[in-house]
Amino acid sequence: MGTHEISDFIDKNRIATQIGRDVGISERIFIVTGGAQGIGYGIASAFAAVGAKICLADLNEKGAKDAANVLSKEYMTDVIGIGVNVTEEESVRDMVFNTVRHFGGLDVMVSCAGILIAGTLPQLNKEEFEKVSAVNYTGFFLCAKYAAEVMQEQRTLDPARMYDIIEINSKSGLEGSVSNSAYAGSKFGGIGLTQSFALELAPYGIKVNAICPGNLLDGTLWSDPEKGLFKQYMDAGKIPGAKTIEDVRKFYEAKVPLKRGCRVEDVVRAVKYVIEQQYETGQAVPVTGGQVMLK
Repeated sequence: MGTHEISDFIDKNRIATQIGRDVGISERIFIVTGGAQGIGYGIASAFAAVGAKICLADLNEKGAKDAANVLSKEYMTDVIGIGVNVTEEESVRDMVFNTVRHFGGLDVMVSCAGILIAGTLPQLNKEEFEKVSAVNYTGFFLCAKYAAEVMQEQRTLDPARMYDIIEINSKSGLEGSVSNSAYAGSKFGGIGLTQSFALELAPYGIKVNAICPGNLLDGTLWSDPEKGLFKQYMDAGKIPGAKTIEDVRKFYEAKVPLKRGCRVEDVVRAVKYVIEQQYETGQAVPVTGGQVMLK
């Protein structure tokens, strides 16, 4: 970062020209962590498609840069790829600093980087538990911390402007998950952070919300033919009577009132909602087809 403060790179003219009018998604600057693949890439792609400026950040730096190049060429908008380790404070600080230096600001932080290591209580070791917590819980804390610093500074230039910090959480943050305690615990904790950050940052016009997707049954985590959960569950005999991967899939689809898995576009719609609305903060928004309903 050198001797410069992050405020030195905030584009004051950009904010000045937007004062007093509704700033659409196409005019906003995003960071999406975990953006090289999966949900993160889907979110980055959806907002790049309407002209938003995106920092696509991922532990896989090459994957992030390659994905950014694809989106830049496809949608003719400014998308950059940056390597980040969300468990390391300096790495997250540099990600935010370099985004602001490149684009002149930050309007939306989408914390999507995540990891899942399943196992029963006897199977799961301390190293695995702490690794999941570091990425899913501490990573969100760091992303929110450094995004909020920029957003608070920008708020002084336009006291009516609203900003967003969004955690991509999980239905496992709304109810316990068998043999998945590290992941569920980190996601429950993420909702606690969401609510606490929302209370702290509301005076600065920063909305903080969590999106809680259900099972993405079409994603590689579930459908990979060799390592996917469908195959793992079938091989382990977890689903009584299941003889094929399709049997396992139908079992999980039957848990959902709307009879299908969550899709990336469902998550994108929820992200778009929490950005565009002006009167919700501290919420955990289920995107589960009714499988998990708020009480």
